[in-house]
Amino acid sequence: MTAEEIQELNAARESLVKRRSEMARQVSVAPLPSVEMAEELTKILAAIEALDRALNEAGRPYMSKSMVDQWAADS
Repeated sequence: MTAEEIQELNAARESLVKRRSEMARQVSVAPLPSVEMAEELTKILAAIEALDRALNEAGRPYMSKSMVDQWAADS
């Protein structure tokens, strides 16, 4: 997998994480969340997991910027 493909996978993952956070917020404020909301959240979680697997298989597991910064500081 090329560096550009890895970048695209990481960008896709970060976008889905933002969507997951927004969806979780919507579920948390809904008095009675709909089944559709739960299904959408489940789909987002599955997509994030699939991206994580693809990154792991490419030998480039996802690491958040804060993890990278901490790792660099510890080195």
